[in-house]
Amino acid sequence: MPVCVDVLVFSYSNNYSIHVQLRYNYRLYPSPGQQQALARAFGCARVVFNDALATRRDAHQAGRPYPSNGELSARLTAAKATPQRAWLGEVSAVVLQQALADLNAAYGNFFASLKGDRKGRKAGLPRFRSRKDRRQAIRFTRNARFAVTPGGKLRLPKIGDVPVRWSRRLPAVPSSVTVIRDAAGRYFASFVVQASEDLVPEADAETGIDLGLAHFAVLSDGRKIASPKFLRRAEGKLRKAQKALSRKAKGSRPHRRAISWASFPILGEIARRRASASASGISWRSRYARPGRGNRNREATRSKEPDGGIRGSTCSRSAALSISSSMRLPWRTER
Repeated sequence: MPVCVDVLVFSYSNNYSIHVQLRYNYRLYPSPGQQQALARAFGCARVVFNDALATRRDAHQAGRPYPSNGELSARLTAAKATPQRAWLGEVSAVVLQQALADLNAAYGNFFASLKGDRKGRKAGLPRFRSRKDRRQAIRFTRNARFAVTPGGKLRLPKIGDVPVRWSRRLPAVPSSVTVIRDAAGRYFASFVVQASEDLVPEADAETGIDLGLAHFAVLSDGRKIASPKFLRRAEGKLRKAQKALSRKAKGSRPHRRAISWASFPILGEIARRRASASASGISWRSRYARPGRGNRNREATRSKEPDGGIRGSTCSRSAALSISSSMRLPWRTER
């Protein structure tokens, strides 16, 4: 999941607002001891989230008002002094407070959806987190005093200095970092930084883009961008891994090993390449296309996805965009 956050610069706007934030993702390589510490932090954050959610649900069923964030924080402090929850003190307090913040955000999205104030699909009630969830995440803010050491490692409180694979430099001091463990067992650090006004340079040229089927895109200067077809290129390995998985008894140790060592790493690699393509500004979607007028100009579309798949919608095939000529094209081009 290498960081690729190049930004498309359209002809109608080429400057960021001062309030825009960007996210930069990097791969982490924690040691076995640090992996245990991270697993402990994931578990503590999950317990705090579930305890707070249970408290609010009990209050709702009893007809009482929802406990405020301050009340939940006070209960968390009191819980640390009890023998049943004394192990919560083994992780950073900021991680636990951010778990409560996540619960508040989830409830905020739910109530905003009920009122119709939230755009996009409706958000449901918060659900309990499970230790079997394939994706685990914790967040550190500046109050946790995380830092990047002179040697290039990420220093996390009560975890240690974690090696980072820096694919590019951070443009500014990050305001927070989220440590993520995905389904394939890989670790990532996601930094949030403030975008400056001069982050994107002025565009000195424009290029027209036309989405296609034989080629992913055709540029106005004659260059053709081939489709990457991430999924199709990995189908052979995935088929072999899934066949080996089907021969293992469910719930057995070989079955769990086949999942963690074969299927999930392949799927994780596909997801990483798709995310890299999307972030680099090449995954143009049909939302950029101009809707056709009438049945003659409308066609049941096959807009190309980064993996070479086809996504259904109804739009015009033409998608002429004016973007910065300095964009990166990660795939081969043809004249």
